[in-house]
Amino acid sequence: MTSKTVHLAVYDTFADWETGYTTAHLTQNGYTVRTVGLTTQPVTTMGGVRIQPDLALDELRPEDSALLVLTGAGLWDTGDELAPFARTARAFLDTEVPVAAICGATAGLAREGLLDDRAHTSAVSYYLEGTGYAGGARYVEADAVTDGGLVTAGPTEPVALAREVFGLLGVYDAKKLDAWYRLFHDSDASAYEVLAG
Repeated sequence: MTSKTVHLAVYDTFADWETGYTTAHLTQNGYTVRTVGLTTQPVTTMGGVRIQPDLALDELRPEDSALLVLTGAGLWDTGDELAPFARTARAFLDTEVPVAAICGATAGLAREGLLDDRAHTSAVSYYLEGTGYAGGARYVEADAVTDGGLVTAGPTEPVALAREVFGLLGVYDAKKLDAWYRLFHDSDASAYEVLAG
């Protein structure tokens, strides 16, 4: 993988808090984060923050990316407006470019059939069952799960999502990755020295 660009999908009702650890620490480790909207028109997050997307979804090509990140949003559960992002996730995974999805984005991927054959997690199993998907037997009760280039996490697990992304992209070696997680998830101050070393 040569690209050091990560694409963060943004849309109205985007859950602001779910990717902060991921994008901040990727940027600190040499990655560039570019935002992708359905169009380049501004969107408003759940927290009321206005974001101007860097590019429109139809301009995004998997070969130009190291990772596609999809967050939760109220829109995942109220219609098909965000379905194009799930289809784009399929194109990424089909070309072996990883995807990370948290919260409601996991339901969008379930509807697209991307969780049928991969171990995955979400908020709770019955949330995904409501999509009518065929992957219920592959559901894992865990903070975050990585399988086949796809990271999934529940809405309360932004730190676990970041840990899985960093492991998948090789951002930190195993020792530093463990220290990073202990510092930011467990508030273990002793991990700082390992991470800074």
